[in-house]
Amino acid sequence: MNNLNRNMGTFSLIMVGLGSIIGSGWLFGAWRAAQIAGPAAIFSWIIGMIVIGMIALSYSELGAMFPEAGGMVKYTQYSHGSFLGFIAAWANWIAIVSVIPVEAVASVQYMSSWPWEWAQWTSALVKEGTLTGKGLLVATALLLVYFFLNYWTVGLFSKANSIITIFKIVIPGLTIGALLFVGFNSGNFTAGDSIAPSGWASVLTAVATSGIVFAFNGFQSPINMAGEAKNPGKSIPIAVISSILIATVIYVLLQVAFIGAVDPSAIVNGWSHLNFNSPFADLAIALGINWLVIVLYADAFVSPSGTGITYTATTARMLYGMEKNKYLPSFIGRLHPLYGIPRQAMFVNLGVSLIFLFLFRGWGVLAEIISVATLISYLTGPITVMTLRKIGKDLYRPLRLKGLSIIAPLGFIFASLTLYWARWPLTGQVLFIILIGFPIYFYYQAKNNWKDFKKNFKAGAWMIVYLLSMVVISWLGSEKFGGLNVIKYGWDMLLITVLSLFFYAWALKSGIESESLDEGRKVNDALRAAQKERVNEK
Repeated sequence: MNNLNRNMGTFSLIMVGLGSIIGSGWLFGAWRAAQIAGPAAIFSWIIGMIVIGMIALSYSELGAMFPEAGGMVKYTQYSHGSFLGFIAAWANWIAIVSVIPVEAVASVQYMSSWPWEWAQWTSALVKEGTLTGKGLLVATALLLVYFFLNYWTVGLFSKANSIITIFKIVIPGLTIGALLFVGFNSGNFTAGDSIAPSGWASVLTAVATSGIVFAFNGFQSPINMAGEAKNPGKSIPIAVISSILIATVIYVLLQVAFIGAVDPSAIVNGWSHLNFNSPFADLAIALGINWLVIVLYADAFVSPSGTGITYTATTARMLYGMEKNKYLPSFIGRLHPLYGIPRQAMFVNLGVSLIFLFLFRGWGVLAEIISVATLISYLTGPITVMTLRKIGKDLYRPLRLKGLSIIAPLGFIFASLTLYWARWPLTGQVLFIILIGFPIYFYYQAKNNWKDFKKNFKAGAWMIVYLLSMVVISWLGSEKFGGLNVIKYGWDMLLITVLSLFFYAWALKSGIESESLDEGRKVNDALRAAQKERVNEK
């Protein structure tokens, strides 16, 4: 299998999932979603949960089948070869590694609005939503804290994350209770003569760009940590689904509390004019809930830092997985002989995190990029799981989902629609970021003398046509989603649904029994043997 320590139980993995989902998203997501969709933002969270839930179910079966470090970047290579595997892995890694600096940015942004006289110097950390030089130094220090908490041992990571995550659940609960009790204005929900004053299209856009997809992205952390799970067949699906459901309840209640706590005078000109530096803390100050102000400013370090710590661990496993797929230099995949963690991969991710930090200094910009890159990487999950049911019937499946033949295509359609809802030109910009990785793939193909290149390229060609089609539809689509309005609202989503089914069918037919699947079978066989051993012990 691999040499990583298997010492994480179901509870620890649920904490990993929640620790990833409840990060800076809860501190900023409710405000940003309300800005875009008004009170109807509540529905955005529920739609987001359904979209991600459908995709997560596919990945749960895969994670239970192949419990290995960085599994999210390996599965697609098993079913469609190296070309599509690289696209999925690259998009996923871009989305996840950029979360680490965005969490540091979130902490610094909350810190910049500290109201105390002794803390006036913090106001110089952020200017017009962008980190200053001083702010970058503080954010860099936070990145180093995330790094060293993971540097020595998985055990330390697991213990620290569980404690932090419990804290992260308690604080949103206190915030919800305090805001509902002290300053709840029920009239806010119909201000502007409608629960959706910006139209229902804005509810869909909020799913993709307000930080909702960005927040739920954390469901994959337990899957990437599957190599350290004691009983992955049982604990991975429980951890993934449980963390999504618990987080949804928290986020919906936070959105309700936020909408109700806003001063009605602040939304006279519409929800889009609602601006806060530190959303929940600013509301607590306005309502005179001083104890909550202090708690929120403290949690502005704890919640994002918990997610930053989690993602520092999981992104190292992702690079470890990409190296095993022969996308990256071999030194990145070396495990520390004592601690069993890929330290070189951690150093690479630290460097990339610093680059993202210095290039994109605002929470909103990074959250949008992360969300769209994430959706591109998710597209392959439903494809892979169904393809492996066809070409890998011999594989041991601790979890075999009923109704997956319906769940998988729905997951692909929902991911495609959400990608479109992100609005033009963001869809095109993120596609360009994905294309930047291609020279790396071609370089390592050349080093490998282009072995099986034609076969692998053919298996992944559908994705290139799909992405180009999505860009064109986004450009020509409804003005409600930033397009030229050549394709009218309603017809645009019908077109995407039909095309998604076409590309889904093409993708399933493109599946191949790649060389990498042999490696996956070794992992799967070891899992089967471990399960038999557990049964015999009983």
